[in-house]
Amino acid sequence: MRLNQVTVPCVNYEASVAFYKMLGLIQIVDSPPRYARFECPAGDKGGAPATFSLHHVDAWTGCEDPLVYFEVDDLDAEHDRLRATGLTFISPPTDQSWGWREAYLQDPAGNRICLYQAGTMRRFPPWALPRDN
Repeated sequence: MRLNQVTVPCVNYEASVAFYKMLGLIQIVDSPPRYARFECPAGDKGGAPATFSLHHVDAWTGCEDPLVYFEVDDLDAEHDRLRATGLTFISPPTDQSWGWREAYLQDPAGNRICLYQAGTMRRFPPWALPRDN
């Protein structure tokens, strides 16, 4: 099984599309004002990239959960780049006790987004369950 995509609501199509393009996602479907689909810039180990979609809703006040995570190679550089474009973060890059470095922001619809850097801790922390492969 592979995760195909995640879809989040948007209320302002143009603002949400611009936000996710600014994050670095590559837009592959443009059906304003109802739907947009993006590819992440890279897949794991040369695999196909995951996709991410926006679906217009008439009313949405945002929410804390679910929380969407996007992994980046250099969180501090990405944080600086995005702040220079005018994006506001809820929290700056912070080292977490589970070995990840995370920064939080919200998209134009109020969906909470985490940009993070985890390296091998993403899949193989010391407390991971043993694998047979």
